Amino acid sequence: MDFIDLKTQYQRYKPDIDRRIQAVLDHGQYILGPEMVELEIALARYVGVKRCLTVASGTDSLEIALRALGIGPGDEVITVPFTWISSAEVILLVGARPVFVDIEPATYNLDVAALEAAITPRTKAILPVSLFGQMPDYNRINAIAARHGVTVIEDGAQSFGATQNGRKSCGVTTVSSTSFYPAKPLGCYGDGGAIFTSDDTLADKMRAIRTHGGIVRHEHTLVGMNGRFDTLQAAVLLAKLPHFEWEIAERQRLGDRYSEMLRWLCVTPAVAPGNTHVYAQYTVRLTERDVMAAKLKAAGIPTAVFYPKCLHEQPVFATLGYGWGAFPVAEKASREVLSLPMHPFLGDAAQDQIVQALKVAMGHNS
Repeated sequence: MDFIDLKTQYQRYKPDIDRRIQAVLDHGQYILGPEMVELEIALARYVGVKRCLTVASGTDSLEIALRALGIGPGDEVITVPFTWISSAEVILLVGARPVFVDIEPATYNLDVAALEAAITPRTKAILPVSLFGQMPDYNRINAIAARHGVTVIEDGAQSFGATQNGRKSCGVTTVSSTSFYPAKPLGCYGDGGAIFTSDDTLADKMRAIRTHGGIVRHEHTLVGMNGRFDTLQAAVLLAKLPHFEWEIAERQRLGDRYSEMLRWLCVTPAVAPGNTHVYAQYTVRLTERDVMAAKLKAAGIPTAVFYPKCLHEQPVFATLGYGWGAFPVAEKASREVLSLPMHPFLGDAAQDQIVQALKVAMGHNS
């Protein structure tokens, strides 16, 4: 059994993917080719913003956003300690200081009630993470940010396609980011990401930073980077995009089905009011997580832990001065979360097999 089944997805969409890739091979514009422009227009329309810039990775998208906002040494950016390292390492990469705020126990997203206390005169941005496939409360986050004159950057790497009160992830903040890493809800066949905004000035600045700090060739107005998205990957996403809404619906159906079968056995994902969830990861909580994971592996069921350590426990962030106990909700989650196989092609029979294996692992044989 696959944790995420990309092989079946490819077989299902093979004619479209092959045709799109062949078109790139035929025209030979492998960098900044026409498929990239076509994809950016389609993604901006899908999210409901004016501008989309595709970039080389989700990590690059966050770094480019921070650089375009002028964030650097002496500045602080608020984020969460329970996420992949990209969310915070980009803050260090631009010379700023990450400031962590604990998470909510039910959604694993930023605890908005604790946000305002973390804001200081040095705070320049809030970078919430839409973890596992749903968004934190952006109405409240944006209101707090507006009161303090700071920018909100959504890290929507795991939530692309999700909605909040009818608005799509990556379309509710000044600037937002997503990832097209192959395992993401909308994934390419390598690294990739995108940045979204309706601010034309900010978009033009990010576009320049993406390509060595200049829009016109041989004119470099900013310190930039090589953050370009390649045309072959754009072709793959263009082939997948027409199928994306079906995939989201199937993820949600399977997520609901998992929860219905498992809610009496373990803590299942909570979907916040007004949210839809795309289940980039279907994540449960188990007090004997590692034991259960080993038993499931023995039964042929793959699992994953996102994430076994909080960021403030990582050596690279030791100089921030956070110790164990600083973020108890995140710390507890990191020791209890377990993600089960989830992808649109999982099917009911395989899902029943997973649920039964977990029941047996926990000592319930019926």
